[in-house]
Amino acid sequence: MSLHPLRRGVARERRRYRTRVIVGAGLAGAGLLALFLRAGYLQVVQNEHYTTLSHENRIRIRPVPPARGLVRDRNGVVLARNFSVFSLEIVPEQTGGVDRTLRLLREVLAINAAEEEKFRLQMRDLPGFESIPLKTRLDEREVAVFSVNRHRFPGVDIHTRLMREYPFGEALAHVVGYVGRINPEERRRLGSDPHYRATRYIGKTGVEHAWERALHGYPGVEQVEVDARGRVVRTIDSTEPVPGSDITLGLDVRLQLRAFEALAGQVGAIVAVDPHDGALLAFASAPSFDPNPFVHGIDRASFAELNGARGRPMFNRALHGQYPPGSVAKIFLAFAGLDQSLDLALGRVLCQGNYRLPGTTYEYRDWRAGGHGRIGLERGLAESCDVYFYELAYKLGIARIHRYLSEFGFGAPTGVDLPREAPGLVPSRGWKLAALGRPWTAGETILSGIGQGYLLSTPLQLATGTAAVARRGVRLRPRAAIRIERNGVAEDLPAQTLPPVTGGAARHWTRVIDGMEAVVHGGSGTARQIGEGLTYRIAGKTGTAQVVRQTTRTSPDELESIPWERRDHALFAAFAPIEDPRIAVAVVVEHGGSGSRAAAPLARAIIDHHLNGGSGEAPGLVAVGAR
Repeated sequence: MSLHPLRRGVARERRRYRTRVIVGAGLAGAGLLALFLRAGYLQVVQNEHYTTLSHENRIRIRPVPPARGLVRDRNGVVLARNFSVFSLEIVPEQTGGVDRTLRLLREVLAINAAEEEKFRLQMRDLPGFESIPLKTRLDEREVAVFSVNRHRFPGVDIHTRLMREYPFGEALAHVVGYVGRINPEERRRLGSDPHYRATRYIGKTGVEHAWERALHGYPGVEQVEVDARGRVVRTIDSTEPVPGSDITLGLDVRLQLRAFEALAGQVGAIVAVDPHDGALLAFASAPSFDPNPFVHGIDRASFAELNGARGRPMFNRALHGQYPPGSVAKIFLAFAGLDQSLDLALGRVLCQGNYRLPGTTYEYRDWRAGGHGRIGLERGLAESCDVYFYELAYKLGIARIHRYLSEFGFGAPTGVDLPREAPGLVPSRGWKLAALGRPWTAGETILSGIGQGYLLSTPLQLATGTAAVARRGVRLRPRAAIRIERNGVAEDLPAQTLPPVTGGAARHWTRVIDGMEAVVHGGSGTARQIGEGLTYRIAGKTGTAQVVRQTTRTSPDELESIPWERRDHALFAAFAPIEDPRIAVAVVVEHGGSGSRAAAPLARAIIDHHLNGGSGEAPGLVAVGAR
């Protein structure tokens, strides 16, 4: 007899229920078993790993930046130093919201738009776990105000940092340079370099850049305990950083300040070197700028204003300025003529105020209307006779001009320990054909004879070339640094010789130097006014480099009527004392009009200050009008 349909349905439901209970219990049991097995695995097998992770949440290893080495002048005066500041810094990922944190911080501290802009730029380039400065150089009141409100700002804290300072500001900006924050491109270049694990700053220009590795030092490491907000509770262990080396420059800061003062209101450069070891004694470029704002990060508006200022203050004219050397080039061509035993160099030329190439009618003018009469090499230098050097250049030819100027160091970087040195230019037939696609002409050789045409030189090259004449062909690499001090041990950096000027009999050097001496001490020398009252002898050469081609001669009285930007550049190169040279100097004054009027008095002031320690005041020049 079959069961009632209702009873059959109840039986099926009971079987299903029992099955579900059994399956559910089985799954729950399996889950509990897995949970217990996992817990056992984590607590027993992975115990050491997770204990370490927990420890690292509380204990952190962080690098400690080294103190940057000092930069001093030859007398021990500090030119670049460090000082401690309080820095308000933010770790973005610990704040819970940077925008909200900044808004609340503005309620307790004065934070300007430039500071916030610099912070956001760094936040964009750096990972969120790094501490980024928002406001540097907090005073004691600001530190106290933040300390009271510190609990309101997770991820924000005050740190003590070393900042770079340049006490002489713009007077040394172009030689000492400055440090600045490492940008993304520099960070990629540095990669995983351990020297920069704790550093946000790097040398950007000048000595700071050239000697970056020595000045930087090596970071230390400290092990610290932090609280839940990431703030340091205590230091557990530490390894002290290795401070950077101190660098001593050949500069005499007193002479440097005198050079910068001499250039006040001018656009130009003064470079002075020691002929015996190549050390830079002064290295001034004007106008200049204060490097200190670049350390903290200059805002865009201020940088744009500085970059667009008249005279381009950030342009290092002493190192990067390339100018026609003008008549200063006659020093080196005079030596070339003597060394090549040209009849012209041993004899005389008739100067009537104009010069024509053989078979041509075009006239090349002398600076003096009516000319200099019959003139030889020494007087040709003393009076800067253009016609004499037109003829000398024509007889030498551009190949020999190129050779001798190159031997004196023109047309190539000198190798000074400063970054991005300009090479200048000594033209040749091959250069013009390759660069301009045109053959060389005899007229261009003539212009090279008076330092014009394609010929370009830097003030540094003019100074080192003049030093080579002072040493009668001995050449030394110019250098900013003369000593390095590591861990309290000072090491003098040796002078580096360069290939000397070949040839050159003693009598040839004597004749060239006699001509240069007559420039200052001769009765008709173009810079004779700066010789008044001297107790030592100067060998020098004036120069004037055309900026715009002129079809008529300009008298000194007419100079003021010419727009400034159309006036010739003024140059002067010299060394002293003649019998035992201790300084070689080159002066370039952009649009100064005349080397004798604008550049020579500045050189006299620098030389006098170096040799006598005096005021360097030179008598003003009358309207000589010489080139």
